Amino acid sequence: MKTVLILGAGIGGIEIARELSINSGNEDNIHLLKIIVFEKEEQSVFSPSLPWLMVGKRKSDQIYKSTKNIEASGLEVVKGEIEIVDPENISVTVKDEEYKGDYMVVSLGVEQQAKYKLDEYGYNFFQLKGAEGFYAELERFTGGKIAVLIASLPYKSPAAPYEAAMLIQDYISNKGLSNKTEISIYTPEKEPMEFAGEEASSELKSLLMKKGIKYFSSHQITSATKNSLEFDDFENYSFDLLAFTPEHLSPAVIRKSNLAGKSGWIEVDELNMETAYPNVYAIGDIVDLTLESGTSLPKLGIFARSQAKIVAHNIGRKIGNKESNKTFNAEGEYFIESGEGKAIPAKGHFYTSSNEKVDLKTPDHWGHIKKWWSEKYWLFKNF
Repeated sequence: MKTVLILGAGIGGIEIARELSINSGNEDNIHLLKIIVFEKEEQSVFSPSLPWLMVGKRKSDQIYKSTKNIEASGLEVVKGEIEIVDPENISVTVKDEEYKGDYMVVSLGVEQQAKYKLDEYGYNFFQLKGAEGFYAELERFTGGKIAVLIASLPYKSPAAPYEAAMLIQDYISNKGLSNKTEISIYTPEKEPMEFAGEEASSELKSLLMKKGIKYFSSHQITSATKNSLEFDDFENYSFDLLAFTPEHLSPAVIRKSNLAGKSGWIEVDELNMETAYPNVYAIGDIVDLTLESGTSLPKLGIFARSQAKIVAHNIGRKIGNKESNKTFNAEGEYFIESGEGKAIPAKGHFYTSSNEKVDLKTPDHWGHIKKWWSEKYWLFKNF
C-alpha cells in the first residue's frame, strides 16, 4: 500500500486528502491508499469567512471545525508541530517520530507575525481571535477613525482587506455612524489588488471612493503606537480602531529545509506543482510561482483548491503506473463582499502575459449567495 504525507489541514490540505481518498478507491472497509495529514492546530478555519466574523455576520463556531473530524476514508490525522521535513527521503518528523511516505504534498500555508507590536494596538483579522476582538470593539464603537492596514507584501487572500473595509462601512452605516466615522485603508500596494490589472484595480478603487473609504497607496508602515501609524514617507496617521494583516512568511520548518527557494517560499513546476524533488509537491499559499510578467501568482484559496485536485489526480495516475495528464491553469472565480448583502464576482486568469488580470463584475446579491453557499458546502462535505 502506498502512503501519501499531507502537511497541513487548511483548505488545500483537506481538499487533497479527500480527493486522494475518493480517487484511490478507498472505501469504509477497503483502504488502497494510506493518507496521513499533519496539523498542529486543533481547529480548521474556513478563512474566507473571517471578514464576516469581524463585523458580526458570523460566530466563531460557525466557521471552523475540529481538525480531528476531517472525513476521508483511509485518512489518519497526526496532531503536532512538524519538526523536520526531509524531501529527499519523503519523510516528516513530529514529536521525534519519523513518518515516511511514497508521496508528499506540502500545504502548510503561511506563518503570521505581527510587526511593530501591531497586535498590542489592533487586531489581526486573519485569525479567529483577532477577528473576534475587532468585532467586540466595533460593537462599542461610537465614532472616530477606523484603519485597515496591510502591513507587508505578499499576503494571502488579497481581497480580504478590501472586503473588510467595505463590510465595516456597511456596519457603520447601519448603525447610523457614517457622519461620525472615517474609514481608511493603508497599503504598500500601488493600486488595490494591483496583481488584478489596471482596469480591475481602478474599478475597485472607484467603489471604495463611492463608499467614502479613504485609500492610501504606497504606504509601507515603519512603526506604530497605541493610536498612530507611521509610514516610510514619515507621515503619521491616527486611529481609534485598527484591523491589520500580519507579515506573511513561509513557515520556519520550510525555511530551514531543502525545499525553500531563494524567496523562502517553495518553488514548483507551474503546471503540475511538483518540487525539485520527485514525488514531492507543494500547493497553496506556501508556493511561489513567478508569472511571465515577473510578478508572483496571488495567494488565493481558489488556486489552492484547484492545485489540490490536479495533484491528487496525478498522484493517482502515478500510483496506477499511468502518465500524469492534468495541469494547473491559474484560473478561478471568487467573490469579494462589498456590503449591503452583495458581492463582486471576480474571475482571475494569470498564465499568459497578455491576460494576467482579474475581471470584476458589478456587485450583486447572487455573488453574495454564491459565497455563502461556498462556505456552507465546504464545511458540510469535509467534516
